[in-house]
Amino acid sequence: MKRTILQLAAMVLSCVAVAPLAHSGPFPEKQIKLVVGYAPGGSADIVARLLAKEMTTSMGQSVIVENKPGANALIATKEVMRSDPDGYTLLVTSLSHVVNPILNPKNADYDPIAGFSPVSLLVTLPLVAVAAHDSPFSSMNDLIQKARSAPGSVSYGSAGNGGSGHLAGALFALNAGVEMTNVPFKGNAPALTEVMAGRVSFTYFPMVGIAELVQDKRLKVLAVATKERMARFPQAPTMAEAGFPGFEDTAIWLGVIAPPGLPPEIANRLYQETRKALALASVKTRLEGLGALSVGSSPQEFSRYLKTDSERWARVIKASGIKPN
Repeated sequence: MKRTILQLAAMVLSCVAVAPLAHSGPFPEKQIKLVVGYAPGGSADIVARLLAKEMTTSMGQSVIVENKPGANALIATKEVMRSDPDGYTLLVTSLSHVVNPILNPKNADYDPIAGFSPVSLLVTLPLVAVAAHDSPFSSMNDLIQKARSAPGSVSYGSAGNGGSGHLAGALFALNAGVEMTNVPFKGNAPALTEVMAGRVSFTYFPMVGIAELVQDKRLKVLAVATKERMARFPQAPTMAEAGFPGFEDTAIWLGVIAPPGLPPEIANRLYQETRKALALASVKTRLEGLGALSVGSSPQEFSRYLKTDSERWARVIKASGIKPN
């Protein structure tokens, strides 16, 4: 009997000792999937594919992009949230990640920080305030003065309620103490078209493609939402110079997050790989063409960023009375 107990104990100890070895191989051991909650061709998709290509080469395992558009990226977000926290399923996400739980708490029933494992803030895409080239508005102050004299007469286009353009416009109106009307569209492109036609007063738009439209005298830049003036638009003041500091925080951002419980060593490895990819000259050139600024923050830095971003937009959404579409 004593011998049988000893044999059983030895078997248990053997299993305990061997079990960790089954997962002790170097990461990664198989294909990594970057899930994107938007359709192919957009900024998130382009950045994800740039990363996937370079990470495949660097890590020795294929990194693929899988587009799962729909419900303002909620479909992709929930899929990744419920995946195994092993580093093989990741989400390339954006502003919607923190805004969805604020605007749609019933559908987006997740904590954007505690409910995930942040990996890295990849890039930001600063916004520029633009109006039609022949618009009577030539500055942010012109917009404010018109809104004060005729409340509701100034409109701004956006890609939908809760999007970057809507939030930036609402923040501007809130800080200026005036009433402005959000005109939502199904995407940034149709919003910009209506601004160029003069049917919408202005919009906050990512700077990609703006320079060409300014050169063609279809748009003019009223201000840039960056800390320093942009070389592309040297005459345009920053929002801070226009009297509204901190507007660089309205930039569209793209980052990588993982399911909750990702081991710190895997999170750090993924962070190091994304940072390495962002540092490549070819990637930098492509990002500059998109109007994107590389960040490459650590998991801890990205976690703090998400918390600050979530708190900021919760205040703006509550103060402005923004509702979902």
